[in-house]
Amino acid sequence: MAGKILIVDDAAFMRMMIKDILTKNGFEVVGEAADGAQAVEKYQEVSPDLVTMDITMPEMDGITALKEIKKIDPNAKIIMCSAMGQQAMVIDAIQAGAKDFIVKPFQADRVIEAIKKTLG
Repeated sequence: MAGKILIVDDAAFMRMMIKDILTKNGFEVVGEAADGAQAVEKYQEVSPDLVTMDITMPEMDGITALKEIKKIDPNAKIIMCSAMGQQAMVIDAIQAGAKDFIVKPFQADRVIEAIKKTLG
């Protein structure tokens, strides 16, 4: 299973948590971004197999970034990360092409399950 992953979250500690879960499970983190604009740029740079994308970020939010990445690569695999209570945004994200979503605080097994399922 391919496993080059780009992590997008405006909180450095959240990126670190996800990176830790992923590397312990044999995935390769090929890049990190702190907002949606950086995410779109990085996506083109590193061509990841999958992106974990926070919904609420400064500059460009995760849903806008998701749409931008989908324009560049219609086959992009993106999993949204949301805090509790962001159900409406999660629905928007899924409609815009997100493959799955994980809820903060992250449960390691749920993160891995979502990624494995999405990478197929």
